[in-house]
Amino acid sequence: MPSHDVMPNMELYQPVQVEDALAIADRLAERAWLVGGGQDTYGWLKDRAKSTDAMIDLSGIESLRGIRESGGGIEIGALTTLTEVASNATIQQRFSLLVDAAATVASPQIRNIGTLGGNISQDVRCWYYRRGLSCYRAGGNLCYADTPQGMNRDHSLFEASRCVAASPSDTAPALVALDATMVIRNSSGEREVSAEDYFVGPANDIENTTVLRPGDILTAVRIPATWANATFYFEKVADRNVWDFALVNIAAAFKLSGSNIEDARIVAGAVQATPRRLTAVENAIRGQAKGSGTAESVMELATDGARALAHNGFKIPLLQNLVKRAIA
Repeated sequence: MPSHDVMPNMELYQPVQVEDALAIADRLAERAWLVGGGQDTYGWLKDRAKSTDAMIDLSGIESLRGIRESGGGIEIGALTTLTEVASNATIQQRFSLLVDAAATVASPQIRNIGTLGGNISQDVRCWYYRRGLSCYRAGGNLCYADTPQGMNRDHSLFEASRCVAASPSDTAPALVALDATMVIRNSSGEREVSAEDYFVGPANDIENTTVLRPGDILTAVRIPATWANATFYFEKVADRNVWDFALVNIAAAFKLSGSNIEDARIVAGAVQATPRRLTAVENAIRGQAKGSGTAESVMELATDGARALAHNGFKIPLLQNLVKRAIA
């Protein structure tokens, strides 16, 4: 049996220019695995749950790091670490929702290495999928989690099509709430995709969680000024305060006129394979006073259409109460 204490053999490429990385990614296509901080990648490869012929290490490309003013908003390089995001004065002042989200990821050690691009693009968490079992997402014909005996406490409430694994990212809901845009480059050029459209559910693509395809590189995240200095709320509920994934998280942005809500974006994480925009709640609270009365009246809208699995029914009242707290 192969040892799981060492990395498998593969080709390693370490470009220092984006153009070189794009050329290599285009040439290798599906043979290559892109890696930034590597916090998700190395676990997959070391455990042999996934394999690759070649790895393109992007960590030496300095142009993919840093936080810059851009069109009234900000642009964050995809390789910017979560610690840098959480400690940046401009983001703290204008987009503190993202600061709060980034500061809850894993542990300080992981945030020092893990990147924003990696956190939003990581694969779903599921015990069966990550053990290398042949589930639907891995090309098989069964979902091991969606059974009465399945270990599905952490899994989805919504939009489960064959796969019930949930999105693990803490920063993704915040970026959707902030109406961010993902900047993607390949050998053909550059395109922008809204954060809401960047993530892909299993009904549309059972194998991928984002719109990235072979040859694509996520180079930056752009946050417009639209929601700068709004009233923000972020909360993550997990079994442990550090080094753990969310059971449910909530990211909310409010534009207020006095005490009334003029506009809002409320996004939940860890309840489906993609960040879930709670548009029914948003529509119900526009023009209403921000407070406990409004919160009580709309909190149940957050879980319309939810389907509890055998062991994750607690997520329904949990999501309702996080929405209540955000609005109240």
